[in-house]
Amino acid sequence: MADRTDVVVIGGGQAGLSAAYFLQRFGLGNRYLLLDHAPGPGGAWQFRWPTLTLATANGVHDLPGLGLVEALGRDCEAFPAATAVPEYFGRYEEKFGLAIRRPVSVEMVDHADDNYTDGEFAVTLGDGAVIGARAIINATGTWERPFVPYVPGIADFRGRQLHTHDYVGPDEFAGQRVLVVGAGISAVQLLIEIARHAVGVETYWCSRTEPVFDATPFDPDKGRQAVARVEERVRAGLPPTSVVSVTGLALTPSIAAARDDGILTWHRMFTRITETGVCWDCGTGPAGSDHLDVDVIFWNTGFRSSLDHLAPLRLRSSGGGITMTGRLATTVADDPRVQLLGYGPSASTIGANRAGREAARNVAEFLD
Repeated sequence: MADRTDVVVIGGGQAGLSAAYFLQRFGLGNRYLLLDHAPGPGGAWQFRWPTLTLATANGVHDLPGLGLVEALGRDCEAFPAATAVPEYFGRYEEKFGLAIRRPVSVEMVDHADDNYTDGEFAVTLGDGAVIGARAIINATGTWERPFVPYVPGIADFRGRQLHTHDYVGPDEFAGQRVLVVGAGISAVQLLIEIARHAVGVETYWCSRTEPVFDATPFDPDKGRQAVARVEERVRAGLPPTSVVSVTGLALTPSIAAARDDGILTWHRMFTRITETGVCWDCGTGPAGSDHLDVDVIFWNTGFRSSLDHLAPLRLRSSGGGITMTGRLATTVADDPRVQLLGYGPSASTIGANRAGREAARNVAEFLD
């Protein structure tokens, strides 16, 4: 592996591939290197649960230059996302000859010392090797950082706790009492799947805020407004919120049917976890009225951006986030040589494409 390059792209998901494609389009085909820690193409999609299909996934947008249907065929919506997306990404990488190395773990990005006078950054890999680079496009996403909120007593629970990240399928919950925690699309979809397909299961659902279901179509204008609100936060140096948190959840036929069948009966967030379950305002009401015994607590509480490897650059602001700038808010305000994809408004497959192009353009202009 070369120890110097102009641009290091970190992450081989949608955003990373889009950035690599446009770097080649802007004349930097032999001046970048994409590093991906996954064993094969597909980004985080290769680790998703087997029952998730392209039809039920929350949007897989076409990569620039090669559409999903063109690569996989018109019936691809029925394919499992965990195999279909890796196949699609693999064909994409091959078609455009993207400069990718995997599996490669990036442990740290820091300012280069005197040994790398031609590069402004030192990218340290898991095997100890160091690559010098003049610019960084970070596209590591969120999958590697599942978030579970702290609740008093969380370490006392004797049952099973898992996160969306760990989900395999509904059969593992057969005959159990399962509490699903979370207000996003994953929580709702998996709650329905478990309730419908796990034999003898009892399901419960709670979250910090009561979900809002929106029966109106999710048109482009609504999408733009939602993205603008997330973008406003990152431009101010605040931690990004999810787009769903500002749009609500679409009331699909599947969700409407589940609500009619009593599956989506929402409860407010519990205040403590016990050895056998959870409780609300523990001990203040009639005996037993505030406690729910469960076998499983299933956290669908989202993810955080995988940015620990950038910590030496000290990019975070006093607001807790990273202040972003540029036309599509892909540029780190304190260091324009660093582009962040999948952070804030670009945290969607369609947003990743546009952000990949913008980041590549910004880097190309900087290098020239």
